[in-house]
Amino acid sequence: MLKAEQVALHRGSQTIFEDLSFVVHPGHKVGLVGNNGAGKSTLFHLITGDLTSDGGNLSLPAGWRVVHMAQHVEPSERPALEFVIDGHSQLRAVEQQIAALNDAANNAGERLATLHAEFQDLDGHRAAANAGEILHGLGFSAQEFSRPYREFSGGMRIRLNLAQALMSPSELLLLDEPTNHLDLETTVWLEGWLRRFAGTLILIAHDRSLLDGVCDQILHLENGRAKTYRGDYSQFERQRAAALTQRQAAYERQQQEIKRMRAFVDRFRAKASKARQAQSRLKALQRMETVAAVHAQSPYRFSFAEPERMSDPLLRLDEVSIGYDGRAIAKGIRASVLPGDRIGILGANGAGKSTLLKCLVGELDPLSGELTRGPHAKVGYFAQHQLETLRADRTALETIANAEPGQTGQWHRDYLGGWGFPATLAERPVDTLSGGERARLVLSLIALQRPALLILDEPTNHLDLQMREALALAMQEFSGALVVVSHDRTLLDRVVDRFWLVADGTVSSYTDDLQAYATPTTPVGTPNAIQPSPPTQGAARRKAAAAQRTLEKPYREKVRRLESEMEEVAGELSRTESRLADTNTYKSLSPDELDHLMAQAGNLRKSLERLEREWLEASEALERLAPPQPD
Repeated sequence: MLKAEQVALHRGSQTIFEDLSFVVHPGHKVGLVGNNGAGKSTLFHLITGDLTSDGGNLSLPAGWRVVHMAQHVEPSERPALEFVIDGHSQLRAVEQQIAALNDAANNAGERLATLHAEFQDLDGHRAAANAGEILHGLGFSAQEFSRPYREFSGGMRIRLNLAQALMSPSELLLLDEPTNHLDLETTVWLEGWLRRFAGTLILIAHDRSLLDGVCDQILHLENGRAKTYRGDYSQFERQRAAALTQRQAAYERQQQEIKRMRAFVDRFRAKASKARQAQSRLKALQRMETVAAVHAQSPYRFSFAEPERMSDPLLRLDEVSIGYDGRAIAKGIRASVLPGDRIGILGANGAGKSTLLKCLVGELDPLSGELTRGPHAKVGYFAQHQLETLRADRTALETIANAEPGQTGQWHRDYLGGWGFPATLAERPVDTLSGGERARLVLSLIALQRPALLILDEPTNHLDLQMREALALAMQEFSGALVVVSHDRTLLDRVVDRFWLVADGTVSSYTDDLQAYATPTTPVGTPNAIQPSPPTQGAARRKAAAAQRTLEKPYREKVRRLESEMEEVAGELSRTESRLADTNTYKSLSPDELDHLMAQAGNLRKSLERLEREWLEASEALERLAPPQPD
């Protein structure tokens, strides 16, 4: 087993690990989670021996082969298939010895026979087939197997590095964000491969569905220590929520987050036995407390503002063909994007999903047909290449200030704070930021534009789990339209109502649900035209969900507005009461001024009580609209 005993690691004055202790038993599949900077990748370097701890002991069983997916490999002329087989270093060593003996003038027959037996034991005759299966699963065509490594893009090179790691026999496999450059289909394939993997796995991932589908144990890093939880990520989150709730006093941020919720629980608890409505609301509030407990430490507080105006439809495609250099990838596309639409784009790697998005955005003109844009159809577009368009010499603060020159410096800092940029990070040059930090900065710039249509191409790449949660919430609350390509099934489940499928040279409506699409044994089936797609159970559910969201929208908006007003009034009341609690106030103010201050406090209390009543009524109305849940 892998065992850490009181491991310590320091970098200058910074403590990375202090008394880090855990055990990973053979055959377990462990999700390694923790906030950015918690030391997840650093722990991998300790396990591989690239780093040495300052204290404690980290031990592995003798003979365990440890494989770690390489993040960077020097470009070479090595063909893709051979590069992947190179991961099986023992096999390659045997092949080299056989070749050397075959070239020798006096080859040792007995030694050669032994080597051929070793080659057979290592399944050498199936090595090319095994490597080909991995490459195919990760989205490479057979024609690409012979292409040199250096000819592939950065994202495809990362896939090749992953393929090489999967090809390498190991007792312990370490994977650090393996899905960052995968699409939905290849992510599903990888999940299946990892489930079948017979060795021990430690997986760093920000993909909740992958963690839930693969892991039977979660190792959580926090404050230099580790804690092990049994079960998948969702079970970990529930267990952690319970633990945080039990020791709330130790989490100041959590106390601030749920203060208003707890106040309502306390206020209405006495009335719960008298009013069934109050009892129902009490239960809802208690559920809210539990959710708040697990997400209270999130540093992200942002939203996509209400669009100024929206056309209806925003976009209309009529017999559109898309492609490059006169060669169509997809033809005969007929579709519309309406305000409030939540559209997920499905399709295999290379089918044309990103090409479709570029056409919708306006970066690429249709080869034929007509794409009509409404006069009020401002687009907010996110794609990975936009991370490279940021001015490298500017800080995040300067970037936002340049985008919003009319706002104050404090406004810029507060805005960035909601996107997870504290003061020290906001003042760092862009070229020193991580991929996730730059992605958050680009998303924050998009939010400033107040678009009517968000078009997002793999927006969760490099984002941590807390940021993905916050992004999903902001997308849910966005009143404009969404068109999303993502391999993050949790995000798609939460924000998408219907799907377009890019396949077989066209774009069609996919009428089943995401689970059916993501199941490898389930055929995609014959696409249907987008407009007249026949209703299925999955389509009916998505239509009902869209109708439900439309019904609930005014109530949700009212609840959010009242919460904002309550927060503002509560803050003003707190400041006023602080002044009244200060003995110096009574010395410095005249009697009239003191009377005015006390009256102001009274008026604020009345306003807060009124807002609380309205909030409760609106919340109860929203709860009554919710569809019944099965027992």
